[in-house]
Amino acid sequence: MRPLGYARVSTVAEAVEVVAADPAGAFLAGGTTEIDLVRLGVARPDLLVDINDLPLHDIDDLPGGGVRIGALARMSEVARTPAIAGRYPGVAQALLLGASQQLRNMASMGGNLCQRTRCAYFRDGVSPCNKREPGTGCSALDGLNRGHAILGTSEHCVATHPSDVAVALVAFDAVVHTAGPGGVRRIPIDDFYLMPGDTPDRENPLRHGELITAIDLPPAGIAERSVYLKFRDRQSYEFALVSVCAAVRVEDGVVTEARVALGGVGTKPWRARLAEQRLLGVPATAESYAAAAAYELSAAVPRRHNAFKVELAQRAIVRGLTQAARGGMR
Repeated sequence: MRPLGYARVSTVAEAVEVVAADPAGAFLAGGTTEIDLVRLGVARPDLLVDINDLPLHDIDDLPGGGVRIGALARMSEVARTPAIAGRYPGVAQALLLGASQQLRNMASMGGNLCQRTRCAYFRDGVSPCNKREPGTGCSALDGLNRGHAILGTSEHCVATHPSDVAVALVAFDAVVHTAGPGGVRRIPIDDFYLMPGDTPDRENPLRHGELITAIDLPPAGIAERSVYLKFRDRQSYEFALVSVCAAVRVEDGVVTEARVALGGVGTKPWRARLAEQRLLGVPATAESYAAAAAYELSAAVPRRHNAFKVELAQRAIVRGLTQAARGGMR
């Protein structure tokens, strides 16, 4: 049995200092992901630094109608906050669909953004996996890859990112705030997630000892009629085969603005910018939505078991935009 140290901290500066000083140190918040990985032997920290006493739990209004979410705010709390449910219903829906009630009560927002892939080859601890052990290969390329990515892949990794709420946050240009040994940073969330390329072990730009402190949702009127739809093998707690966060503004029957992001299909939460561009100025019809969806998915690289995701993702986009144009789920 490996020894595992534990420490509690009360300030952000102390948390950063303690973890940064230990090359194998790690932050511990809700523990719904980190503890699983430690038990599986995939994560091997020698010190867990408990950050739950840090003053990072608040959810506050920002000037102009935006919202700042503390990194330690729990998923369930954020989902039921009126500012989120009212101004960003797609975000609230993504949170509610993202985990069981018990997990939502424990999981922190910062931890959710940093969770690791659910690829079975990554988590079994023994299969070749470039994300877990760089240079060993990717077992999913020719293995069981039904749940794996079709967008943003490389010959080194085809794992998907599992977060639901990250998809909605990407759709609305959220900004991640961090504090680390080098000071504070603001990272646009679409830049927070890295595609695998030839370094799939690097999933985000966080440096060792750098801590997420808050997530900002900027003002976005279009978000008030947003929807989040999740397609999965079962309706109870399950990860997405495909998910979509969609919002659309229609004037005189024509699309004037659209936001579309996909989950379950990309190696990162996937902002469908090609579809968004194709939608501008076209009639707000299912045919237009389908053409934009096909344009986005034209870059897909399906593998043996997940080719069905191409059509499923296209249909998800059409349904999401159609539902959003009708006023969302409220």
